[in-house]
Amino acid sequence: MNRRLALAAGVLAALSVLSACQRETGPDPLQLTGKMFIFNYRLAYATYMITLTKTEPVPDGSTVVATFENPAGGPPLTLDRKLFAKLDKIVLESPDVTCVKKQKPYAVTIEVKGPDGAVLQTLKTAVTSNLDQDIMPAEALVVGPAYDKNPDVFKGGKTPEHFATAACPA
Repeated sequence: MNRRLALAAGVLAALSVLSACQRETGPDPLQLTGKMFIFNYRLAYATYMITLTKTEPVPDGSTVVATFENPAGGPPLTLDRKLFAKLDKIVLESPDVTCVKKQKPYAVTIEVKGPDGAVLQTLKTAVTSNLDQDIMPAEALVVGPAYDKNPDVFKGGKTPEHFATAACPA
C-alpha cells in the first residue's frame, strides 16, 4: 500500500512539473508568423503586411482588428476583418502608407474579438523597414488592368531619363 502511495505521489509531482510549463492564461487563438512592409514599385504604394496562424478555434462571428501606426503622422490606420473557422492563415494588409523611414519601428496592435465584441487576445508588435519610401516612384509606372505604361510618366511613350521619387509631405 505504501508503495502505491509513493508511486502516486511521484506521478502527481511529475505532472505538476509538466503543467508548470504550460501558459497560465490559456491558449491564444492566433500566433504572429510574419510582419513586413510591402513596396509595390509598379503601382507606387507601400503597405504593412502581417500574417497570423490560427492555433486555437475561435467562435463563429469573431473578428480581428489591426491598428497600424501612421508613418506620415496623424491618426492610426485601422483594419477590421472577419475570421473564418476553416481558414488557418490570416493575412492583414493595411491601407496604403507614406513616409516610411528605414530602421524606424512602427507600432502595430492586433485584437481578436469574439462575436460579442469581447477581446479574446491582444498582440503588440513593431514593423521595421530596411528601405526608405523615397526609393519609390512619385506616381504609378503602370495604369489599368493591362498594366499599360502611365502616360504621365512615359511621355510620348518614351522612358524618362530619371524617375521622380516619392517624397514625404512636410
